[in-house]
Amino acid sequence: MTSTDSAATDPATPAAPSTGAPAKAPAKDPWDLPDVSGLVVGVLGGTGPQGKGLAYRLARAGQKVIIGSRAAERAEAAAAALGHGVEGADNAETARRSDLVIVAVPWEGHGKTLESLRAELAGKLVVDCVNPLGFDKQGAYALKPEEGSAAQQAAALLPDSRVTAAFHHLSAVLLEDPEVDRIDTDVMVLGEVRADVEIVQALAGRIPGMRGVFAGRLRNAHQVESLVANLISVNRRYKAHAGLRVTDV
Repeated sequence: MTSTDSAATDPATPAAPSTGAPAKAPAKDPWDLPDVSGLVVGVLGGTGPQGKGLAYRLARAGQKVIIGSRAAERAEAAAAALGHGVEGADNAETARRSDLVIVAVPWEGHGKTLESLRAELAGKLVVDCVNPLGFDKQGAYALKPEEGSAAQQAAALLPDSRVTAAFHHLSAVLLEDPEVDRIDTDVMVLGEVRADVEIVQALAGRIPGMRGVFAGRLRNAHQVESLVANLISVNRRYKAHAGLRVTDV
């Protein structure tokens, strides 16, 4: 009998007290994110500056990307210009063929676009990056939708989809510039289900320089969307393309 065996069977060796409760699982590392490299990403509004820029960056990082537009021909032309294997289709076809769909349409068409795609987006992970903004002589200002935010409007219109919010604070100028290799910024990600949020965080992290950071549930999306009005003011004053960094995380 080895010394280990003796210690295990010796009645003089005190046994660990049993509480009857199952052992507590160790806390999950918040930076332990899934592999999303195999997901097909669709971008609704993919012919606009923000959507086209996101499509370009994700495709350049190796993601399979389809950009959507109301007119398939317009999407196909934009995809050909982007290269990196990007495909173009109409919005419905883009939604059907994608695992994850980024909504980057203008705020004015946000509700109607999503309502028309409810069936195609059922069961999909939807990432809303729309910022409801108004503009006047004093500059940009935040609008507050009846539902509370663009992301909450999306969740209300798409009851069979898994809605998250992210990619609000990115400069379309930097996203589209092929001379820019890294975009050093954090992406605030909001959602109701941790697994869905982590997928979006991981997708953001595919773009060199970016990091996805959990920023709360969808009820907090209005503050995140509204902050873009402040960034527009920063960019105008300093002639910059400002982003955000979250410190001590």
